[in-house]
Amino acid sequence: MSRIDYVIWYVRSLDRAVAFYRDVLGLEVRIEGDGYVEFAMDNTKFALFEAAKLGELIGRDGGNPPCGEIGFITDDVDAEAERMRGHGVPILTGPVDRPWGERTLHVSDPDGNVVEFAQKR
Repeated sequence: MSRIDYVIWYVRSLDRAVAFYRDVLGLEVRIEGDGYVEFAMDNTKFALFEAAKLGELIGRDGGNPPCGEIGFITDDVDAEAERMRGHGVPILTGPVDRPWGERTLHVSDPDGNVVEFAQKR
C-alpha cells in the first residue's frame, strides 16, 4: 500500500464540525448525506461522520477525541493564525519555526482534534 484514499473524522456534532471546516477553514463541501460530509480536496478524500451513527456503520462506537491530527499546507502560517484568532479558534501552539524547515500552527477543532497548518521554508 502506498496511497491514502481518505481520512474521516468521527464527530459528536456534524453541524458544528462542518461549520468549523467549511466556514472557518474554508473547505468546500463536495458530498453530504446520512451523517456524512465530504470536502473537495485535490489529493485525498477528507470527510466528517456523525459519531452517533457509527453503530449502524460498524456495529460499535468509535474513538474518543482527540483522536488524531490533520495537516494542511499553507503559504502563510501567520495569516492563518490571525484568521483563526478572528474566528475564536483555540491556538494550541505557534506560529513557530521548526527545525525540520517548516513554520507551523496548531489549533483545535470543535471535537478536540488537532489541526496543523504548515508553511514550507
